[in-house]
Amino acid sequence: MNDGKIGLGVIGCGGFGLFALQNFVQVPGVKLMAMAGTAREQALTAAKRFGLPDVGEVDDLLADPDVDLVYIATPPFLHHPQAMAALTAGKHVIVEKPMALTVAHADEMIAAARERDLLMTTNLMQRYNPMYDSISGVIDTGALGDVLHGSFENYASDEGLFAEHWFWDREKSGGILVEHAVHFFDLFAGWLGPGQVRAARVGARDVTGLEEQAGCTVLYPSGIWVDFYHGFHQAQRMDRQVLKLAFEQGEIEAWDWIPTRLRLHAIVDEEQTRTLTELFPKSSLDASVMYAGQDRHYRNRGVEHEAYQMIEMLQGFEDRKYLRYGRLLRAMLADQLAWIHDRNHQRRITEVNGRDSLAMAEQADELAHETAQASPVPE
Repeated sequence: MNDGKIGLGVIGCGGFGLFALQNFVQVPGVKLMAMAGTAREQALTAAKRFGLPDVGEVDDLLADPDVDLVYIATPPFLHHPQAMAALTAGKHVIVEKPMALTVAHADEMIAAARERDLLMTTNLMQRYNPMYDSISGVIDTGALGDVLHGSFENYASDEGLFAEHWFWDREKSGGILVEHAVHFFDLFAGWLGPGQVRAARVGARDVTGLEEQAGCTVLYPSGIWVDFYHGFHQAQRMDRQVLKLAFEQGEIEAWDWIPTRLRLHAIVDEEQTRTLTELFPKSSLDASVMYAGQDRHYRNRGVEHEAYQMIEMLQGFEDRKYLRYGRLLRAMLADQLAWIHDRNHQRRITEVNGRDSLAMAEQADELAHETAQASPVPE
């Protein structure tokens, strides 16, 4: 370690990797020591900004005794070989999602890290979101009754994804479900428990054949169905995502790739209202309908209930999503550093999260292509 700090080395310094790096260097106890793996002009500029003379070679970074922790932000097909090389060199590793292209490779990475008592984590930052905790509280307390159904719709931009981009090459990205959907598989697993993929689909553009759409339906414990859709076909200014959870007494909608804006609509009694205001302390609450006398009684799923008002709660509409993203990146790294210093520290995400979300993505991807072959699009 360098003056008591963890020496950070970064492999892959383009796009999101640079955004993550700007946040990682703000975490106390971290010192950036080396960058490698790209010659992009913005990476060279970033190296100079952080006081590094150049962007070097991966082998040189891994041989650097001042590098304790390696952050890998290269395309997915490089995650396994680069992580294994880093672990073999005795470095802790944080890798961008997905952990690898296959579960078999992920298992090799985990085994190598455990054998050497090293960190091996995928950057699944969603569970560090305060909104994740608030929604968990709604589910765990039963404040709106049982969860009945969920969905995640991702209408993503392809404006920066030229036809030759590695994203479209399944040998390099793993496809949409592996490369992108793992974030949301982990998010819903945190809320609902382990799920099983029951249906999946994939769709390609007529002209180019590029797979631009993918989705699946997952069954979670207690019979909860969740539908996932990911499509990369929008202009950047129309890039949008919405997450929905339907409960017995209401619904939650949350927007953005990492949920930053939330709307809760429900019919509730006094106790439920108090619980919800505690779970969403910075939200606004408006009552659209007040109930009295016999109107307070209602029935659903064969059970009698009482409600004294219909409410709408709003949260996060004044927030800027990239500020939230940055805070989550810093929280994720601080959590992992705490484990490096103290193996008894209980982390929010571990190597298991990356492995399990990849396993679900791999299962969904295989089923989607089996379905596409069995049921081709009609002429």
